[in-house]
Amino acid sequence: MDDEHSGQIDSRKQFSDARKEQTSLRNEVTTLNTQKEEIFRQLRSIRDKITDRLNRVNALKQERDALTLDVKTLKQERDKLNDVVKGKAVARKDIDDRKQQLMNKVQDHDDPSKLRKQIEQIESRLETDVMPFDKEQELRKVLKGLQTKVKKLSELGDVWKEVNSFSSEFSVDRKKAQDSHKQVQQKAQESQEKHEQLNTLYEEMKKLREEEKPLVAKYLELKGQHDQSKKKLEEISGEVGKLSKDFEKESHSRFDQQVKVKTDEVKEKMKKGKKLTTEDILAFQALKE
Repeated sequence: MDDEHSGQIDSRKQFSDARKEQTSLRNEVTTLNTQKEEIFRQLRSIRDKITDRLNRVNALKQERDALTLDVKTLKQERDKLNDVVKGKAVARKDIDDRKQQLMNKVQDHDDPSKLRKQIEQIESRLETDVMPFDKEQELRKVLKGLQTKVKKLSELGDVWKEVNSFSSEFSVDRKKAQDSHKQVQQKAQESQEKHEQLNTLYEEMKKLREEEKPLVAKYLELKGQHDQSKKKLEEISGEVGKLSKDFEKESHSRFDQQVKVKTDEVKEKMKKGKKLTTEDILAFQALKE
């Protein structure tokens, strides 16, 4: 009996120790899970920020690439316009030279209408007047000079018209070239701004990934501890359950044994005709059940 009693005490101590360890492990698992989830929340926040910046990077890349393509196209158009302007500048210089040459041959005070009137008068005199040969030769010489001046003035007028027309076209083409250059500069500036924004986002992502590294390490550490403690908790819980069932069987066994002893006593009293107590009656009923 002493050995049995000693065994019961050891079993109860083992059960008590197991329950204490179970409670301790359950608290440890709960604490580790809370810490692990907090680290995971921080990781998710950082990864959300990284994802946001990645989305912005992709959008900015598309915008920058579109602007870069615009710059390339506009540069080609601008270069074509510049070539046209350069060509027309050379042509304009030729026209200006021709104009200057004609102006050098014409006096500022020459009036085409007066010159034509003088020509008509001389031609009329040559046709109607009788004059010495030398006088006629002189008039014909004057007439030829006037006709040359009129021709030069006519040519100068044509050149002026050409200059005016060419200058107008030149101004339009030059303005187109200037506007195209401004567009190139504007698009290039916008592209540069997008590029700088991309660099800023890359730097932000780099910092976020540096923040992420220790959190990942900490999360994996806590997860390992949590899984290990959870496994221990499952093992100790199984042991507690087994001990609990053993105690339940042992209790039932002791109870049955006590009832059998008591009923044997009741039967003995009944044989001898002794008076039964309430306790005796209850023990007898338990046996019948």
